[in-house]
Amino acid sequence: MSPLDPRKFTRLENFGHSLAAPSFVYRPVETGEIDEIFRAARRDGFTVTLRGGGRSYNDAALNGGGVVLDLGGLSRILDWDPAAGRVRVEPGVTLQQLWQKVLPDGWWPPVVSGTMYTTLGGCLGMNIHGKNNFVAGTIGEHVREFTALLPTGATVTCTPRKNGDLFRAMIGGMGMLGVFISITLQMKPMHSGLLAVSAYPVRNLEEQLCALSAGAPQHAYIVGWLDATARGRGLGRGQIHAADYLPEGTDPECQRTMQVAYQTLPATMFGIFPKSLIHHFMKPFMNNPGTWGVNTTKYLLSLRRGRYRQSHASFHFLLDYVPDWELAYGPGGLVQYQSFLPLATAADAWRALLDLSHRRGLPSYLGVTKRHRPDEFLLSHGVDGFSLALDFKVTSGNRPRLARILQEFDEIVLQAGGRFYFAKNSETNPQSARRFLGQDAIARFMALKKRCDPQHVLESDLYRRVFLG
Repeated sequence: MSPLDPRKFTRLENFGHSLAAPSFVYRPVETGEIDEIFRAARRDGFTVTLRGGGRSYNDAALNGGGVVLDLGGLSRILDWDPAAGRVRVEPGVTLQQLWQKVLPDGWWPPVVSGTMYTTLGGCLGMNIHGKNNFVAGTIGEHVREFTALLPTGATVTCTPRKNGDLFRAMIGGMGMLGVFISITLQMKPMHSGLLAVSAYPVRNLEEQLCALSAGAPQHAYIVGWLDATARGRGLGRGQIHAADYLPEGTDPECQRTMQVAYQTLPATMFGIFPKSLIHHFMKPFMNNPGTWGVNTTKYLLSLRRGRYRQSHASFHFLLDYVPDWELAYGPGGLVQYQSFLPLATAADAWRALLDLSHRRGLPSYLGVTKRHRPDEFLLSHGVDGFSLALDFKVTSGNRPRLARILQEFDEIVLQAGGRFYFAKNSETNPQSARRFLGQDAIARFMALKKRCDPQHVLESDLYRRVFLG
């Protein structure tokens, strides 16, 4: 039977529900099934895209008219060594599965995203960063080894030293060179299931950047909320959350706090109201005046500083607090724009982005800031500086204007020496990609593509947009 089976044809969306593409979707549970699809693709000339948790904000896991391999069925934890903190997993294992496996033994994933429902294959494909990037780097820096199946049918094992060029290109390579079939990661030791958190307000953009820069060396994690609806003297205002591990012996209930049951996010508010309904109540506020009111209230409440202890899951996975929160943006969905700016240019560039969004009547409804460091991966988004992620509501009326302003954002960021992240931005074009990655990096990536995938079996809408457009 041909893989282009009409019974497998379905419509897939990105996480923000702002992009969609019809594809032939398969969910392999064994590596051999992937190899069969690759053989058929080489024979019949169709393209294949890899999909994990489907949490990308852009078109990274979309492949209009082609085949999409949903790797969620390859979800086995193959080996766990609680003495050394080393784990080997299949690509469909989620961060949720991972932390639930390792935390009771006193370990935690070294880098996590804002949601626990991403898969490890997807995390490596986009080389995710967390609230500790400034000290821990990206997840790729904690990979000890991986084995990949290439579209040619060959398998290859990579470490930072063995096949190092492919190691640094497949991690962050958007799933365009091969499929991770086993991943070995080093975990981080913990002495408690709790973090010591400090929360404090910042009044403007300068304070936001200063807090991130000065606070990062003092803490294990730091992240900022930025009220992108504020303007004038309050431009860039928000709140900082910094967190630290508890030293050994300071949590008298560490055996309890490191259990899965303790970490599980509650399904209700106040033990009564189902969180699954909250996004319905958010919808009326998903407009410019409503979001300004919500953000202003949140900022005023943040003026009272706080120090408290919080579970790892609660601190890290804020995007999982409200199920299906992205649906609150309405039928057009949302796009997220994330830029990475060097220390010296971030303030002016962020101010230009925020001012432009206000002038065009397209303020972001959510802003998140982090402190970053560079890394050695080929298609890196890393800089010695900061990132700003902005969420924008998409409607049938504003989609063309939003596309234009995001292109203008790209120019501001590039002029400031900034970079982008392929898991997020949905408007970045080939010209912008060449400017921030550089011709040498692109040439090296395409040489590896020719070696690992000479027939261009692996393609996605993202790859075609950024590299073939």
